[in-house]
Amino acid sequence: MKLSKPKVVVVLPAYNAEKTLRKTVEDINKELVDQIILVDDFSSDKTLEVARSLGLKIARHGKNRGYGANQKTCYRLALRSGADIVVMIHPDYQYDPKLIKHLASFIQEGYFDVMLGSRIRSRKETLAGGMPIYKYYANRFLTFVENLATGHNLSEWHTGMRAYTREVLEKIDFAKNSNDFIFDSQVLFQVIEKGYRIGEISVPVRYSPDSSSINFWRSSKYGLQTLVLAGRYWWKGIMGRR
Repeated sequence: MKLSKPKVVVVLPAYNAEKTLRKTVEDINKELVDQIILVDDFSSDKTLEVARSLGLKIARHGKNRGYGANQKTCYRLALRSGADIVVMIHPDYQYDPKLIKHLASFIQEGYFDVMLGSRIRSRKETLAGGMPIYKYYANRFLTFVENLATGHNLSEWHTGMRAYTREVLEKIDFAKNSNDFIFDSQVLFQVIEKGYRIGEISVPVRYSPDSSSINFWRSSKYGLQTLVLAGRYWWKGIMGRR
């Protein structure tokens, strides 16, 4: 269904984003976006001070609760504010905020219910943009397994730039998901299980020393959790067809 003049809210799940937050916010089209909400997950740097200077709506966790918990707060606040389209983007400037308009427009025009900004267009381009080689191959492998389990053909399941309709966030029960990094994959499995339409556009890859990134061991844990999640979804589908 085409949305007429939707309220677009951008949410920024922030943790120690002092060095990149201002650049991220300055590149957001304020004529398109009605509100920007930042949730600070108990940062130890000056993320809060920068956010206040930018005039953002701010919420702060009283302790570090995790990436998934941060997004849960983001989406609750966005829905409470009356958002029709919610765009989540990491405030580490790894994703180009200027592309928000394209994510929102595909949803506004009724083509999709969820939009993803995919960093995977070619191996050469992705690695040239700074993605560590082990993360590239892990991303490709996990995405392949997740596509196989769901029957989808997304180019990337692990992007930190996403847009959702209000209905999607109201219907998928994201509150029951993990407070850790696996939250993103859980959301997409829920979206697919509910039958919502997912689209994607290519976005530039731009890793930098200031971009947030989990280390090898946390990445390994995330990878194993993703495989278990995909296996459960696949098995549930097999059993459901019996």
